[in-house]
Amino acid sequence: MGILGAFMVPHPPIIIPDIGKGEERKIQNTIDGYREAARKIVRWKPDTIVLFSPHQIMYGDYFHISPGEGAHGDFGQFGAENVSIDVSYDGEFVEELCRQAVAQGLKAGTLGERDKNLDHGTMVPLYFVNQYWKDYKLVRIGLSGLPLSMHYELGQCIQETARILGRNAVIIGSGDLSHRLKEDGPYGYQKEGPEFDKKAMDVMGKGDFGELLRFPEDFCETAGECGHRSFIIMAGTLDRMAVKAEKLSYEGPFGVGYGICCYETAGEDPERNFLEKYEEEERRQILERHEKEDAYVKLARKTIEEYVKTGVMIQAPKDLPRELYDSRAGVFVSIKEDGRLRGCIGTIEASYESLAEEIINNAVSACSRDPRFSPVESRELQKLVITVDVLGETEPIDSPRQLDVKRYGVVVSNGPRRGLLLPNLAGVSSVEQQIAIAKQKANIGEQEAVELERFEVVRHI
Repeated sequence: MGILGAFMVPHPPIIIPDIGKGEERKIQNTIDGYREAARKIVRWKPDTIVLFSPHQIMYGDYFHISPGEGAHGDFGQFGAENVSIDVSYDGEFVEELCRQAVAQGLKAGTLGERDKNLDHGTMVPLYFVNQYWKDYKLVRIGLSGLPLSMHYELGQCIQETARILGRNAVIIGSGDLSHRLKEDGPYGYQKEGPEFDKKAMDVMGKGDFGELLRFPEDFCETAGECGHRSFIIMAGTLDRMAVKAEKLSYEGPFGVGYGICCYETAGEDPERNFLEKYEEEERRQILERHEKEDAYVKLARKTIEEYVKTGVMIQAPKDLPRELYDSRAGVFVSIKEDGRLRGCIGTIEASYESLAEEIINNAVSACSRDPRFSPVESRELQKLVITVDVLGETEPIDSPRQLDVKRYGVVVSNGPRRGLLLPNLAGVSSVEQQIAIAKQKANIGEQEAVELERFEVVRHI
């Protein structure tokens, strides 16, 4: 009883003959891999299939688990409304999983459903599974914007739920690899695309799941992948379990990477505690970083820790370097967790009487008032990487040619709308990209004219 096995699979609608109309034969290796995966599933005869899809409802700070007794879906949006799938949900499994997630401190549950119809990330895998095995109930889960480590923890909760209920369960991590493999592909080409696919298939082919947690967020984003988080939840379901890993197929003729791997469980293996090992390494590195932090970052960290724990904003300590009391400037406080932005708030010009007050106020805002993120919680404090950028004076410029993404930040203005982007940010490689992001932040349209200013920063780490 418990997790019998797991699969990493893609979800290209074109693989359905009524959609592909012959084009599906260009990914015959993927079709063959899917059929082999489905044949394994029928041999295992699972009671429950737990499936993660990037095209299910996704929230920034919450894992959505589909509620109710079941759902229906068809491929009408791809011109094949005659191809449909109906599923029954395992309500008991969902209920217990929600309890386990809450006990673990994870934000997961059945709230917030916007569309109960099945998405293609769910239907494509089940299209093949149903050709061989239909005597199962489904648990359907969306991804989130939460850290990668929390996706792995959700997988651990799924494993525990299967054990408690005595379910024979199969896990399906649905997700394509890079969407940026070819210039003539639907999303163009980035060199990180083929690099991501090679690295991902190497990791997944060997079942070396700990490496998934080490993929940099900006690398994944530039590669245009969609399945990484699905695969990490899947990895969590196999925590401390021995598995026989098998690569069934990989190809990408349409400019999108499709990979299929199978993992058959074979008892316990305490050494495959990937998240625990990853977090031990992270704690060591973060402690080393904390020891090297300068007074600016130490002040921001002290502020954040006190505010998260007590809700109280600290006063400026008495033992800071003199310039923190005597100087004034705009300041941005940035917070990252597991390599992903967790909060960033700042001021273009000085708003308080001293740099110390500027840092304290912006640190509180970054950890609790950034509208893009939920407030930082106590459990996250030890994982945070904090930087403090002190802005120099802004100066007007006449042309984007006077910018340099590594040296200068940019301010764009159109009437009362004003947006800023700091220099030397991961994933921002051109002036055009820098200006475009600053415009987005200010709600300025792509084609709208803007006045430009530039500034330099001193980054404290």
